[in-house]
Amino acid sequence: MKLEDQIEKLSEIGLVLNEGVSTDDLLRSFSREEYESTPFDLILFVYGIEIEEEPWGRFFCDKAWNFDVEAIEGNGSYVNIVRQFHRISGRSKCIEKLTDVVDVEGSHAELHYVIDGVERKFEPVVDNDWADADVVEAIINDLREPGYYFYPKDNGQASIWFYLSKQQALELNNIANNVFGLHRKPWWKVW
Repeated sequence: MKLEDQIEKLSEIGLVLNEGVSTDDLLRSFSREEYESTPFDLILFVYGIEIEEEPWGRFFCDKAWNFDVEAIEGNGSYVNIVRQFHRISGRSKCIEKLTDVVDVEGSHAELHYVIDGVERKFEPVVDNDWADADVVEAIINDLREPGYYFYPKDNGQASIWFYLSKQQALELNNIANNVFGLHRKPWWKVW
């Protein structure tokens, strides 16, 4: 399937390239043949990464993020996780007083934030550079709005996370070769 057709199909579902992002930006990362040989596989990965050109820090799509769970390096690691999930959720909730302390060698970590006026405090388990799955789940639950969910697409030790309605997830799953595994069990048991 042509790259442009994949972009169009994803756009119809609500996964739109960010303003100013073009097909040329996608082709800086991978060749047209790589995108077109396995439709939707590579492009969904790329939607979750940063554009590989200045100015740095720009993402292809604000509804996706490539989250490598070996992301804990020191102070700011959990802050980045919260910011990225907040970004892909559409920033509909107000996050304030976002701070963390991460001492990997001392096996101590803390994460604090206020979300829509509710104070949250976590003490993530320190396991080398692995993010605490329970804390990540709590962050996701704090950011989720009714009718929307965070869906991961496996990418080895990392995963590309998407923030979608159930209908969007089903549509993406249908066109992208069961990307979320929603055909393995009845859809009403997935959520």
